[in-house]
Amino acid sequence: MFRPIDHQKTANAVVEQIEDLILKGVLHSGDRLPSERDLAEQLKVSRPVLRDALKILEDRELIEARRGGGTFVCDLIGSIFTEAVVQLISRHPSAVNDYFEFRRGIEGQAAAQAAMRAAPSDIRRLTDIMNRMQAAFDADDPVTESRLDVKFHHAVGEAAHNVVLLHTLRSCYRLLENEVFINRGRLYHFPNARSEVMQQHWAIMDAIREADPMGARRASEEHIDYVRGTLAETMERDQREQLAELRVAKSK
Repeated sequence: MFRPIDHQKTANAVVEQIEDLILKGVLHSGDRLPSERDLAEQLKVSRPVLRDALKILEDRELIEARRGGGTFVCDLIGSIFTEAVVQLISRHPSAVNDYFEFRRGIEGQAAAQAAMRAAPSDIRRLTDIMNRMQAAFDADDPVTESRLDVKFHHAVGEAAHNVVLLHTLRSCYRLLENEVFINRGRLYHFPNARSEVMQQHWAIMDAIREADPMGARRASEEHIDYVRGTLAETMERDQREQLAELRVAKSK
């Protein structure tokens, strides 16, 4: 991913290239950079020049050197909320609903922009993820299916080619990965939910592949509406069951 640097340029050219890779999401938080020798060779710069560049990036808190472990991209995304706010939101259903409303808008925009801007390699990546997700579904492997679900949404955000949108989505999806707002076990046990969700992901994929921004936005919004509605229904059903169990216990 690294390109040779013009010999007339200084360490700043190295800094600019690595910063650009981080900004555009090619280098992720936690990614390890090649060794100093390998990176200098790929960039075609001297090791003193590379060290100067890495020092600038480290001062800007974009990378960090770990003793005996190499150099890594810093955790740049963080979370939209502090842990205290996350727990506060999770205890209040109205706030959880606001979370889905936020996702509906931002993911609809991302899907529409992906339909307009996705490069051929983006389409190949999305198709590969969907094929693997379908295989996990067919094999009745919800754990792998869930992991690929998150990966698919990340890939749609990257295919939108908007760096602000990309990093906002990555922060939002940390909540999705931790299942703070979505209990996939509860969702997947709802009748036909897994097949419905799979079809919805294919609908988003197909609209992006067909360069249909309105269709992609609609498919994304319908997906969020379904997940939000289904989780609300399962929670109501669980509450009714708990109440029924209390009544049965009292009557004994």
